Amino acid sequence: MKQDMEKDQNFDDLAPRLQRRVYGGLKGSIRLAILEKDLKEFYPRALLPAQDQGLNILDAGGGSGPFSIGLAGLGHRITLCDLSEKMLEQAEHQFSDLNLSHRLELFHGSIQEHRPKKISGYDLVLCHAVLEWVYDPENLIRHLMRLLSVKGMLSLTFYSLTGMIFKNLLRTNYKKILNKEYSGLPGGLTPTWPRKSEEVLEWLSSHPFDIICHSGIRVFHDYILDIKNRDREPKTVMELELKLSRCLPYRDMGRYQHILGQKKI
Repeated sequence: MKQDMEKDQNFDDLAPRLQRRVYGGLKGSIRLAILEKDLKEFYPRALLPAQDQGLNILDAGGGSGPFSIGLAGLGHRITLCDLSEKMLEQAEHQFSDLNLSHRLELFHGSIQEHRPKKISGYDLVLCHAVLEWVYDPENLIRHLMRLLSVKGMLSLTFYSLTGMIFKNLLRTNYKKILNKEYSGLPGGLTPTWPRKSEEVLEWLSSHPFDIICHSGIRVFHDYILDIKNRDREPKTVMELELKLSRCLPYRDMGRYQHILGQKKI
């Protein structure tokens, strides 16, 4: 089936595989650990038990809510927005199993269509692994800025074109790189539009937005080509991923990039 290249990705058909291959295993644990490290250092309110009613948090394109469910457990209020009805159903069941349904509001639709109902803006917007599946990323970033309250925080991750090219070089997929065949195949989990870090940073810089932290996620784990060796020493792998996540040049080799910043006005 030919993929519509002008349409944002809906994960209804990929929900089970996404849960298993992206969020599960050591790969998923590294991803969550880097996000927690960055927030703990630069926005600790999000990872502390909530004061009063807690933070208003939007998980934009959040799927089943693998990161925001932990924030709900701390007493924060989560609005989970996604195009995939199946992913939202997974989130609803998981939040319910932990007695957190009262802290969850679901929005079935695109991020660009979402408007907060009872507040002027969100204290924290999570937009993780979405930018590379969206046809018009600059428009998405503009809308994320509108959704943030003044001094609100944005946690943005995206699939790195640099990492994709390097991984294919290691696999000797030279023709793919020479032909600039960067899009994933329809029905697969390789993103449609991998992003250049410098482009994303330029888009963000056009808004009243201060970048506070920039980290790489999985800066070496995915480049271990012998799959048997990738998870051989998980504690050591995790320790080194955390240690190298902000160190150049390793940061820029991360398969995903994490940008954490604050809206100024």
